[in-house]
Amino acid sequence: MDTNNDFQDKVVLVTGGTKGIGKAIAQGFLAAGATVVVCGRQQPEELPSTGGRCAEFVACDVREAQAVRDMVDDVKRRHGRLDVLVNNAGGAPHVDAATVSPRFHESVLRLNLFSTLHASQAANAVMQQQDGGGVIVCIGSISALRPSPGTAAYGAAKAAVLSLVSSLAVEWAPKVRVVAVSPGLVRTEQSHLHFGDEAGIASVAQTIPAGRLAEPEDIANACLYVASQSASYMSGTNLLLHGGGERPAFLGASNSESAQQKH
Repeated sequence: MDTNNDFQDKVVLVTGGTKGIGKAIAQGFLAAGATVVVCGRQQPEELPSTGGRCAEFVACDVREAQAVRDMVDDVKRRHGRLDVLVNNAGGAPHVDAATVSPRFHESVLRLNLFSTLHASQAANAVMQQQDGGGVIVCIGSISALRPSPGTAAYGAAKAAVLSLVSSLAVEWAPKVRVVAVSPGLVRTEQSHLHFGDEAGIASVAQTIPAGRLAEPEDIANACLYVASQSASYMSGTNLLLHGGGERPAFLGASNSESAQQKH
């Protein structure tokens, strides 16, 4: 499948697109011929680029609804349209849910849920008025579908994003498609914060049937697909990218021969 021709003359906005998964997504759309705008709170030293083409940068704190609306309006003013929005900005540090402040939990919801809703709302207003409509891609997480100890509010926010995707897909059809792409464990420049050194990362990778963590490019490829014409009937759904999932814990705990063979 070649999706490259789908994005010639298209305008793509990637929130949190200056590093990690977001940077890979921006580079993927650049390579496919799109005009790409990324946002962050501060401009990085190096913007996503490929093949001599570079993403544009807009400073924006996506937790602020008015700032998000202004950003989308600016993209529309400069480029005349917005074809794809990738709601990638998000994340949360490891905390103890029993003792962390209510203000912290509220900030996690603002970043991971409300920013997605506000950006999607602003993008939809543009897409509904243009020929061809548009596609809104929301980056979810495996944390929405399994326990998320240490990041409970984050997991809850990502679960809410999946509900949001299914609802918006109905409300905004047929002009605008809304889809989710949910990564499992991804190797980024911050992997050491979660998994430790290279030995720790390798040990975690062995719990995944695919034998490795996802690379940011794996997520970028999925975003290119769901935003392409090849996925024109995909809306209100969640594309889960987890390398086969996680081996059940009982396989490692059991001393039966058959369980050990499965492990």
